[in-house]
Amino acid sequence: MTVPPNGSQPQYVPAFTIRQRITMMANKYEIAVLQPDGSEGRRLAFAQQKRMALKEQVTFYTDDTKSQVVFSFKARKKIDLGSGYDVLDAEGQPIGWFKKEFGKSLMRSSWQLTTPAGLHADGTERSAGIAVLRRIWDLVPFIGEIPIPFIFHFDFTDRTTGDPVFSVERRLSVRDRYSAHVKDHRLDFRVAAAMTVALDALQSR
Repeated sequence: MTVPPNGSQPQYVPAFTIRQRITMMANKYEIAVLQPDGSEGRRLAFAQQKRMALKEQVTFYTDDTKSQVVFSFKARKKIDLGSGYDVLDAEGQPIGWFKKEFGKSLMRSSWQLTTPAGLHADGTERSAGIAVLRRIWDLVPFIGEIPIPFIFHFDFTDRTTGDPVFSVERRLSVRDRYSAHVKDHRLDFRVAAAMTVALDALQSR
């Protein structure tokens, strides 16, 4: 498997992991290949999300020196985050788009995901029970401010056929850790990685 650092040709990676590093000014993510035995392989990208930014943007680099951009995603509008997010390649060209469906997300978080290859996928939080528990926790005064690492998973399926596209599973650890498995070869790794980071960075929006 080869994933070139730049270029707009679709890049397929069957499985990868994302680990979060928390700092005062930003959320940082390390993305690596997920090996068949569950271990981490080579690094694919390093991402950073600035906190308190009105126009959400996350940039993915080859490493934490941030010398070479691989891809990014950013909100289409500064205030209306419901307008969706564009995934861009290293040259700033669109390679995908995703959007949270706030109406459906009242009970269970739901997302839309599309790519220029004609892929249209819908993503939904796997466990309705965990979804309800998270919402109840957030509503309890004072207690809701205590960070609890709920173990939630998302499944994305093809809107037309219902076939699995990819899944994201949050692992129990001190730092947030996610495993993503891509089933549909049309889904560019960069779009899948952007969507996975968004599930962490934007989940409460």
